[in-house]
This record gives sequence, structure tokens and C-alpha cells, in this order.
Amino acid sequence: MKQKIIDAYARLSLDYEKNVDTESGFNAFYERPAMLEQLPENMTGLTALDAGCAAGWYTEQLLNRGASVTAIDLNAEMIAATQRRVGENAAVLVHDLNTPLPFPDESFHHIVSSLTLHYIEDLSLPFREFQRILKPGGQLLFSVHHPFMEFTLFQRPDYFTHEWLLDVWNKKEAGRVEMAIFRRPLQEIVNRTTQFFTLERLIEPQPVPEFLEKLPDSAKSYERLMTHPHFLIIRASKPQ
Repeated sequence: MKQKIIDAYARLSLDYEKNVDTESGFNAFYERPAMLEQLPENMTGLTALDAGCAAGWYTEQLLNRGASVTAIDLNAEMIAATQRRVGENAAVLVHDLNTPLPFPDESFHHIVSSLTLHYIEDLSLPFREFQRILKPGGQLLFSVHHPFMEFTLFQRPDYFTHEWLLDVWNKKEAGRVEMAIFRRPLQEIVNRTTQFFTLERLIEPQPVPEFLEKLPDSAKSYERLMTHPHFLIIRASKPQ
């Protein structure tokens, strides 16, 4: 499945670079505002890892808040897009979160992982590494697909099953793209998180009003997101 994900995001890289920031309500006006609320506005003097950086939007936001940022992604095309966005202002490299991270112990104050961990089958692998490279008291902030959304949208017969799903995305630049996603119940996400970190907040976001203002043709999606969870955000910390 990893190669399918790499190939899919290679095709999607132009969409993420050109369109997602303004035309994807699910990203721009739903997940991102809720994630940013959980980060300090002033991150001067802090180190941050963008784990699964895609085209570098979060990398740029972390830089704008004053952090010293490192960004990693599995896909080389996404890394190139991030480099075009931030230049030499961040350290940017290709890396697979299924393997040990190339950073010393206690390197980062913050780790941000946006809509990435649902592409990984065994969460204990990245979480163990995140715990290792976070400083004591450091924060892990991540978003994933909400298990309820996957269970209902894909009409699965058993909520508690752990399984790979195939979804089809239709994008302006890439056209039809088949994406592999790993599904697991909510208790698995929470229990894996608390195995390594202290859970601080569990957030089921709702879209901000700009969603409807900027994308009036997406009123049906806006109304659904106001009443049905689609993404899940977790903020956790490494014990002091």
C-alpha cells in the first residue's frame, strides 16, 4: 500500500501546491483553523517538526510564528513543492514515518502531523519515535480521518475492524486518483496516543464561516461538516 500512497501523492502534488490552500474547504476552512488554534501564536525560539508536510502549508505557518522548522514527507514531489514554498528557511527532507527518524533525542518542542497518520498501519512505530525526539513537555498535535466518518461513509459492516480502504479522489490537476487509507476504531487511536503521551485535548472540529463565504457552491459539504465529524484532532504532550 505504501507505493500506492507514494504514487497517488506524486500525482496530487500540483493540486496541493496550487489549489488546496484556497479551494479545499476540508483543508483551508475546516481542519487548518482548528489545528492552528492549538499552537502558540509566538513560537520564537522553539523547534518544530512538520511530519507529513505535503506542499508545506504548515511548514510556512510554523515559520511565520517564529519556529525553527524541519519538514518531512514520504513523497519527493511534495518535498519539492515545500522547498519552492519556503526556500532555505526550513530543513526539508524525504522520510518515511514507518522508519526511525533521523533526529537526535529531545530535538523538538512541537511535532505537527496533519492528515498523515491514517496512511500508517502501526501507529506505535511513529509514536515511539515522536516520543523519543520530543523534548520533555513537548507537544504532539495531529489530525486524522475520524473513525465514525470512515465507518459510515464507506458503509463498513464492522466498526472495530482494522483494514485498508481504497478511496477515489477527483482533483483539478490530477484527475481521478485512487488513495489507500488505513481504518481503525477511535479507541485504537486514543490508546496508542496515551501509550506514549499524555492526552490533552480531543477535538472534533466544525468548519469556520469562511468555508461557506469562500466556497458557496460547497454548501452541502459545509452543512454535513456542521453535523457529522470528518476529521479528528488530538493534542498530546510528552511528560516532563
